[in-house]
Amino acid sequence: MSAQFFSKLSQNYIELLKDDEYYDIIIEVGEDPSVKIFHAHMNILCNRSPYLRRILASNKKNSGNDLAYIKLPNASSEIFQIILEYIYGGILSLDEKDDLDLLKVLGTADKLNLQELVEYLQEYLIENKSEWLEQHFEFTQQISSQSNDLSKLQEFCTNLMVQYPEKILKSLNFSSLSEKSLISAIKSDDLQMKEIEVWEHVLKWGFAQNPTLIPDPKSWSVEDFKTMRNTLQHCLPLVRFFCLSSKEFSQKVRPYRKLLNQQLYEDLLNFFLESDNISSQNIQRPRNIKINEITNEIICSLIVNSGIVSTISKWIDKVDINDNNFKESCLPYKFKLLLRGSRDGFTPKKFHELCDNKPNTVTFIKIKGTEEIIGGYNPLEWKSSGGWSKTKDSFIFSFKNRNNYKDAILSYVKNMDCALLFDWDSGPYFGSDIVIYASSAFIDYNKVRCNNCHYEKQIRDSNDYFNIEDYEVFQRIKR
Repeated sequence: MSAQFFSKLSQNYIELLKDDEYYDIIIEVGEDPSVKIFHAHMNILCNRSPYLRRILASNKKNSGNDLAYIKLPNASSEIFQIILEYIYGGILSLDEKDDLDLLKVLGTADKLNLQELVEYLQEYLIENKSEWLEQHFEFTQQISSQSNDLSKLQEFCTNLMVQYPEKILKSLNFSSLSEKSLISAIKSDDLQMKEIEVWEHVLKWGFAQNPTLIPDPKSWSVEDFKTMRNTLQHCLPLVRFFCLSSKEFSQKVRPYRKLLNQQLYEDLLNFFLESDNISSQNIQRPRNIKINEITNEIICSLIVNSGIVSTISKWIDKVDINDNNFKESCLPYKFKLLLRGSRDGFTPKKFHELCDNKPNTVTFIKIKGTEEIIGGYNPLEWKSSGGWSKTKDSFIFSFKNRNNYKDAILSYVKNMDCALLFDWDSGPYFGSDIVIYASSAFIDYNKVRCNNCHYEKQIRDSNDYFNIEDYEVFQRIKR
């Protein structure tokens, strides 16, 4: 058994810091006229701070002088006093410090490699001062980007930019944004921005780094393009140009084409001229944008995200998708909402009122009690009568959940004569494989199930009847 008396030990070491008799190091902190001299002890500093150990090792004592002497011109004397008290006594009083001082202490602690203090302050600031960090985002991200050891604060800043770009990126002084911070944001699949806005903000950051460049690229010299290309070399590969509309590409990207790799530009040009063209580039998926005003131009769904919609678009265009080289659709279409069950009701009557005579529709069905999503594509117009209808281009599909594309099941029609059923008492009815039926057109669907009959594959493990949590029907329209 051992007794521990840390509080008294801490107090004694703090008193040692104030003792001007036995010190062996002089530390000059700050710059004129705000220089302050501190007296300290080599053994304590070397054992507490790897950074100060290296500094002292490279600043050997001068011959004939018993004192070591180091300068820290970029540090604040007030902040360094706080750091010294932590080094000697293991004490940091948070109540007496304002939020800005705590962030400065974190920055200085990081430079001095005080890992314990760095970890503690990151967690404390994020958990207790997140609102202040957000309000002072520019300074926060400057501190966070100065070192790889501030990973938690970096992640906090990145998440703010990704989730709230309207609030953060669009109000930010771009000259203060580090390249590291910008890259962290634009590489994220969850960045809540239209891709054209990502491109515009990348350009804006590039101009902030090169303030003498005229914004109009028509007046740029070869050297100007080279300068901007070098500035943006790590950002350009992260812009998902294939997710732009042809109009956005023509108006916003084409004037800066000399910034892009020649092969990439040729592939983009071919893609926007021929929407079914398959690029040799490793095309990234569209971002997982939440359902809000951002996505209204593409799809406004409560069931699926843009990743699923993009996958469906590729299937419609009969573009091969494989794990080794995923050729992602860049959404050259928008999807007009015709019906949503939770808004319009779940009766066949409402389905036919809103969806009949509309070609090129995609149906998404969320199965109640699971994360499963099933559905189908109908290139024809839905009708309230006519029985079985023939097409070779319809298909059905299923997804385990809205974020899982790899395990998706695609099933093309194999019996074209029974691809679709047009009936007054039915909803979007695909062969005998997706059955959506009601005993009357005026009541909610009461017979919903999946089979494997007229399409190539079984899209569900079970043939049992299930309930619909919600369903949506969209019409695909060329953008």
